[in-house]
Amino acid sequence: MIDFMYSILMKLRSFVIVALASGLVSVGYASAEGFDQDAFDKFLSGRVGNGDPVYWYSTGTIRDYPSGDLRFRMEGFDAARRYMPDPDRPLAHQYNRKIYFYKDPETDEYITEKNGQAVAPIAYPYQFITYELKGENIETFVEQGIKPRIQKLGPSQNMSAKRIGRTLVVTAPVYLDFEIPGTNRRIDAFENYDFFFQPGRSRRTPQNQLSWVRYGDLPSWAGGGKAIYHLVTWRIDRWSDMPEQIRTFIEANHPLWQSPPASLEEIRALQEPAEAGSDQGF
Repeated sequence: MIDFMYSILMKLRSFVIVALASGLVSVGYASAEGFDQDAFDKFLSGRVGNGDPVYWYSTGTIRDYPSGDLRFRMEGFDAARRYMPDPDRPLAHQYNRKIYFYKDPETDEYITEKNGQAVAPIAYPYQFITYELKGENIETFVEQGIKPRIQKLGPSQNMSAKRIGRTLVVTAPVYLDFEIPGTNRRIDAFENYDFFFQPGRSRRTPQNQLSWVRYGDLPSWAGGGKAIYHLVTWRIDRWSDMPEQIRTFIEANHPLWQSPPASLEEIRALQEPAEAGSDQGF
């Protein structure tokens, strides 16, 4: 038996050596590159889908900075829909909605009240995002908020692409430093998105994944101060496949977020205060 197993191992070793030499098996390495049409198409298909709604479900932690002490857990998602306004132009619309909940780190329950104050989720009734391929860059533009507090971020060309074997990695850093219109609040934060678009994965292993980190202020109800938000995220293609806790909570308390905006016309309506409701973002 030992001789037989040794023979099998030697044959396998020989196969791997030949495969590496012939290029059948590639050693993974990261190569920095700009965007071409293929990378742009793969990014759009992975991030926003091809017309039907897609959901990016997130779970993670919020820790004090610089101590690293765990303050909260966090769970949420964004719902996105893709629209191509001109088939002859490399420009895509992303019609987006997102909502994230603070959770008790011990009970894992959603926090709706703290120290006598109501705790609202981080919620955007809409985001309107455009992606356009310009040379070797993707130019992005983001529009969000409710009148008279419409925020327009961009245009930006900070996104970069790498390939690790057949995996496309897209990194999107976001530098935030601006006053919120109509308030005395200021956003001063850094966020980074690392998307991993992997081909040929099974339904049990999502092929579209994301690691997200944010350095910024805690809300006033949490006592303020700086914190590190970190979420691990993956794409889910059907609302019915969302984890049951958040799916039933949304259906009972925030039904608008069950799907992304259907059109730009819906987004324009949501920019009006009477249409957007009380949930707002940072």
